[in-house]
Amino acid sequence: MTKIKVLIVDDSALIRGVMKEIINSQPDMEVVGVAPDPLVARDLIKQTSPDVLTLDVEMPKMDGLEFLEKLMRLRPMPVVMVSSLTERGSEITMRALELGAVDFVTKPKMSIQSGMLEYTDLIAEKIRIAARARIKPRPHPASAAGQAARLELAPVRNPLTSSEKLIIIGASTGGTEAIKDFLIQLPSDCPGILITQHMPEGFTRSFANRLDKLCKISVKESEGGERVLPGHAYLAPGHSHLLLVRSGANYMTKLDQGPPVNRHRPSVDVLFNSAAVNAGKNAVGVILTGMGRDGAAGMLEMKKAGAYNVAQDEASCVVFGMPKEAIAIGATHDVGPLHELPGRVMQFFATHGNRAMRV
Repeated sequence: MTKIKVLIVDDSALIRGVMKEIINSQPDMEVVGVAPDPLVARDLIKQTSPDVLTLDVEMPKMDGLEFLEKLMRLRPMPVVMVSSLTERGSEITMRALELGAVDFVTKPKMSIQSGMLEYTDLIAEKIRIAARARIKPRPHPASAAGQAARLELAPVRNPLTSSEKLIIIGASTGGTEAIKDFLIQLPSDCPGILITQHMPEGFTRSFANRLDKLCKISVKESEGGERVLPGHAYLAPGHSHLLLVRSGANYMTKLDQGPPVNRHRPSVDVLFNSAAVNAGKNAVGVILTGMGRDGAAGMLEMKKAGAYNVAQDEASCVVFGMPKEAIAIGATHDVGPLHELPGRVMQFFATHGNRAMRV
């Protein structure tokens, strides 16, 4: 078996040591080098050709983001960020995901030796996923912005469609960029949106704020108890499942701190199941890039309840896991490249909008 070759870039000798111990304890991966800064890392990349790089973004002596940006332009490869659980840390992590990092783990507390085991599994899993990820060269920012502008969709201009219909989105690895690319095309009067993205507590708010600045719709981290409004998206917070519920004639958000489902909280299945029960044929389900099978069973329930479901295709996914599972069990109606999905969803509403009704 060929082992996954990992290069660790971190200015802390302690973290380098801990990461090395964790990775080398796994049967299917090995550390081929450790670097205290990007200059050393650059040489080691050439010498060792690693499969995955772990990178601390907040290094005092240099800019981890600058290094990542150059790396993704000149030698794209899977990168797992190691981030601190601070507001600044989460902002930088969002930017790193935008620049092409596959995923991130939060830095363990300094008593790492005691809580090592739980952390070991998490890091090993993220590295395995990263090693299988599809890495694309980053487009130049100007051309990316130009493409986004060209893809902007026309307003709905149908109050019934906007207020009665819903878009329900689930994603995991690679999802932060996929969700951004999906939402950025939507008009300001599109139907209300509920989103579950696998992401730890402390990062979902930064993610929602970032989306809110970029999109024509309003995006917020859900607090629960919100009335779902057209032109608004509600993102599951990292500590709770997000559910769609009904209150009289209104759709509402609800948070639930019940146990993880499919090892995730928030779980996509929980959101999709709630949409199946409470929105039925007024919902469109969207399953995007991500590892595992969370969301597939819930999407099938949505389909049985009359919802219309779309999945991201393999070529445009970072990890073709969740969409693949949903497609395999017959939960989807349409599969397509990410940049076409918003248009297909809005086209569906345009052709079926006059049948909007409460279920």
